[in-house]
Amino acid sequence: MIRAILADDEVLARRKLRQLLRGTSEIEIAGECGTASETIELAKAINPDLIFLDIRMPGMDGFDIVGELSARSTHSIPAVIFTTAFDCYALRAFEIDAVDYLLKPFTEDRLQKAVRRASEQISNLRRGISLGNGIEQKGHRFGTRIVFKSRGRILFLPTSDIQWVGAEENYVRICVGSETHLLRETMTRMEEQLDPATFVRVHRSAIVNLQFVKEVRSCPPNEYTVIMLNGQKISMSRSYHSRFGELCERN
Repeated sequence: MIRAILADDEVLARRKLRQLLRGTSEIEIAGECGTASETIELAKAINPDLIFLDIRMPGMDGFDIVGELSARSTHSIPAVIFTTAFDCYALRAFEIDAVDYLLKPFTEDRLQKAVRRASEQISNLRRGISLGNGIEQKGHRFGTRIVFKSRGRILFLPTSDIQWVGAEENYVRICVGSETHLLRETMTRMEEQLDPATFVRVHRSAIVNLQFVKEVRSCPPNEYTVIMLNGQKISMSRSYHSRFGELCERN
């Protein structure tokens, strides 16, 4: 059972959220709060597993509340699902490891997806596996999700779903199955965000996920082609081939 707090200054918003959660057997609503101070005090008193947290609250915003709980609590910090009418805070929410970011009005299906994600994270923590939203490698933190706007949506895309990334002038194109997403970003910045144990630069204009690579073929005179599991072909330059071989030998 997941003990949750509903924190929103609007009574109707809390009532709607409670109604949407009525059919979710794993969620026990342990309390409701209408202000920042109430939220902090209740969280300190009952140590919930999860907080459904509005961004704009009287006294403090949602980020201040999370910061206050982090500073004061002697327990693990509750998982947080932000519920808000404003889309401009999504990237900041991701930076503090929020489980999800729900834009009002959200549907029951969208809420259930967020609850499943929270349930998985909480279950991992209870088993002593502190996964959060990133992994550590040699002192550097690599995210397991990328947050961005696409076609009017805010997407929380698991990096494990990314098959490859390609450069297009001042943008990068993220390829996920049959979908692609165009972001105003650099390849260098994308490479810094992705775990190098899984994502490998094969060209100045391409990064591939090794989980989706089928084979690498040589192409005379001195070029190579990466064949993806879906049959897609991506050029590999000679300068990156040696690095790719070294990584494959280590794995």
